[in-house]
Amino acid sequence: MSGKTAPIREILAAQRLENVRYPIRDIAVLAEALAREGKEIIPLNIGDPPAFDFDVPPHLIEAVAKAMRDGKNGYGPSLGVDEALEAIRGAAERKGIRSVQSVFITSGVSEGVDICLTALVNPGENVLTPCPEYPLYSAILAKLGAPPNVYYLDEDSLWQPDLEHLASRIFAGTRAIVLINPNNPTGAVYSRETLERIAEYARENNLVILSDEIYDELELDGETHVSIAALAPDVPVITFGGLSKGYLVPGWRLGWAIVSGPEAALRGYIEGMHKLLRARLSANHAIQYAVKPALEGPQDHLDEVVAKLRSRRDLTVKYCNAPPHLSCVPPRGAFYAFPRIDIPDSDEDFVKQLLIEKQVLAVHGSGFGQAPGTKHFRIVFLPQEATLERAYKAIAAFIREHYS
Repeated sequence: MSGKTAPIREILAAQRLENVRYPIRDIAVLAEALAREGKEIIPLNIGDPPAFDFDVPPHLIEAVAKAMRDGKNGYGPSLGVDEALEAIRGAAERKGIRSVQSVFITSGVSEGVDICLTALVNPGENVLTPCPEYPLYSAILAKLGAPPNVYYLDEDSLWQPDLEHLASRIFAGTRAIVLINPNNPTGAVYSRETLERIAEYARENNLVILSDEIYDELELDGETHVSIAALAPDVPVITFGGLSKGYLVPGWRLGWAIVSGPEAALRGYIEGMHKLLRARLSANHAIQYAVKPALEGPQDHLDEVVAKLRSRRDLTVKYCNAPPHLSCVPPRGAFYAFPRIDIPDSDEDFVKQLLIEKQVLAVHGSGFGQAPGTKHFRIVFLPQEATLERAYKAIAAFIREHYS
C-alpha cells in the first residue's frame, strides 16, 4: 500500500429517487424545529387516531398480548397465519367479494402496495393514479421507473373521478388503475355508478384495479361501503385493507390484500407477488392474531369513532367555507378535508407561513397533486373540537391578515 489517502467522493442517491416525495412528513421537519423553540404546534397533518382521543379496542390488545405469551414471536408464514387469512376472506365474502384467488398479510397497506406494483410493472409501463392522490403510489412507481400517468378527481362533482379524463389516459403501456375509496386526501366516497364505469374501463383494456379501501369502516353519512371487487368479479382486482384506521392501530403496521378475479388470468401475477412475500419472510407475527377478533369481534367502537368524526367533519366544513378565499367540498369518508384556497401565493408557501405565524400544521395540496390552476391544503380533522376551532380561527385570521 502506498499510504496515500484516496480522495473522498460524494455518494449520490439513486436518480430514481428524484420523483419520490412524501409531503406529509416533509412539512413536519419545519414543525419540529419550531417545537424545539418552544412553540406549541396544532397538528392537522397526520392521520394517526391514537395520537388524539381514539382508544384501541381492548380485546385487540389482549389478543396480541396472548399471542406473545403463547410464543408467537418467531417468523410467521409468508402469506399470513391461517386464522387471520380466514377472517379476512370471511369479511370479503360479507362485502360481496367473490372469486377470491389469494389473500395475504403485509406490514401495513404500504408494503402491500409496494409488493403488488413491483410484481406487475415493468420499466416504462404506467399505472393510472388519482390526482390528488396519497403520494405513496407515485413514490413507488417512480422507484420502479414507471412514468407518471394521472387522472383527475373532479372537485365540482364531490371529488368523484373524472371518468372522461381517466379513459383518455389509458395507453398501450397502461397496466392498472389505482382507486382510493374513501379517498385520501379529499374524503370523497365514490358512487356505485362511478365504480361500475371504472370496472368497465378495466374490463375493456385488460387492466388490474388496485383499490385502497383502508378507510372502508369510516363512511360518515350512514352509507355502507361498496367495494369495486364486489361489482366486478370478472375483473382482476386487488383490494387493500387493514387495521390501521377503522381499528385505530396504525403503529401495528397490519395490512392485507385480497386478490380477486379470473383464476387463469391472475395465476402468474399471484405467483410473482407470493415470490416477493416469501423473500421478505413474514409480516409481524403476533399482531396477526388481532385480525380475527377485530373482524369478527365487537364493533361497537366504530359507532363512537364515526360519531366523533362526523361532528368534527361538520365543524371543519363550517369553518372552511366561512372566510373569503377559502372553500371546501364536504368529505364523506375518512378524516381528511381538502380545502381550496384562492390566493396569489403557492399552497406550499401558504402552509409554511401558516405554520410559522400561527403554529397550525397542515400539508400543501401540491404534495398530493391537484388540477392545474388550483391550490389546496389537506386538513386532518382528528383532534378534539376545541383544538379544531382554535386551529380554524387561526387559519381565518391568517387569511384576513395576508389576503384581505
